Amino acid sequence: MQLEMNPPPIDKTSLAPLDIERFWADQEQAIAQPFGRTIPQVPCGLVVVGHEFAMQPECVFAELGVAEDFWRLYNDGDWCVALCKAYNDRAEQIIGRRILAERPLTPPLKFPFKKLHEVFECESVWMSDSWWIKESAHNERELAELLDRVEARIDDMRSFLLPDNWAEEKARLEALGARVPAYRFQRGPVTLATSIYGIENLIYLLMDNRELAGRFRDAILGAMLAIGRLLDEEAGHTAETAPRGFQFNDDNCYLLNPEMYEFFAYPIIKGVFDQYCPDPADRRAQHSDSAMAHILPLLSRLGINWTNFGPTVMIDEIRRWLPTAEIWGELAPYTVMYNDEAGIVEQCRRDIAMAREGRGVVLTTAGSVNNGTLLSSVRLVMSTIQREGRY
Repeated sequence: MQLEMNPPPIDKTSLAPLDIERFWADQEQAIAQPFGRTIPQVPCGLVVVGHEFAMQPECVFAELGVAEDFWRLYNDGDWCVALCKAYNDRAEQIIGRRILAERPLTPPLKFPFKKLHEVFECESVWMSDSWWIKESAHNERELAELLDRVEARIDDMRSFLLPDNWAEEKARLEALGARVPAYRFQRGPVTLATSIYGIENLIYLLMDNRELAGRFRDAILGAMLAIGRLLDEEAGHTAETAPRGFQFNDDNCYLLNPEMYEFFAYPIIKGVFDQYCPDPADRRAQHSDSAMAHILPLLSRLGINWTNFGPTVMIDEIRRWLPTAEIWGELAPYTVMYNDEAGIVEQCRRDIAMAREGRGVVLTTAGSVNNGTLLSSVRLVMSTIQREGRY
């Protein structure tokens, strides 16, 4: 496929100094065991292939000099693969490895079951280069009526979630090598609730009508557990073989004060963790790229052991409350996106210093890696780790 690209030339004399092969050998050890007492350096999360908080195909546009077209990136598989290959050709020259998966963003084999937001009758719409969920209730009467319908669905999730031709589609997809996915990831309870009911409405509800707010909370938890049970059954999992671990991405958790969070979000997370990650060593993950340090004591009680929090939530504060957590962060995404070299080095030094005593830090952005982030900036992070992040 021919690509119209206008990438800037690679001037290797202007790149940050880096012993590439040594970095990757040390990175392999470090990323495998971030808490390890013998790892040579702080691991780098930006270059972990296929990870949610590493470099993503969205970064190809600025690097390759291609006009942004996120819809096409997600829907034109051949174009996406061609861009990723061109990006990886460039990455090999700058950082020594191909770091994007060269495959379409939308998988060709996808099981046709509904999602949690559809249980709550939310429409998903494409706007501003992303998918957004539209509110399905706008006042207490509408919310109460919605919960009537949701509670009925929880009692018979199979007939709502799966299409009439599920058995045929499942057999067809499994014959092609696909497997029913386990339900072990969800937008967090506050983000989901504000998508369903609105930010101001949720806060007023928690202040003015605790009975209805509690019913809303319980419906979210009940629906999540019902979906998880159903998909585990369809995948053939038993209590002994079902995968352990769960991740919430809850950007809007910062909106609730601790008392509100403990009443509304905490029971949902606890209920899910009790079901899918009951042992302390099971993965209990939360991403929240927001200023949510005020709920860290509650997350400590939940036993969160993997984090990617907002750029104002510092490693030493996270470590105080979550001593066993693997911390991914805490570089500000916009500092990296604007390729602010002085800012990148300053923040790397800060986070490396905070990582030294307890380890368990994977140096990456506090949130997603956005278009605009150049491979030269990724190399600068790698170089700073190699020069100043040695254990």
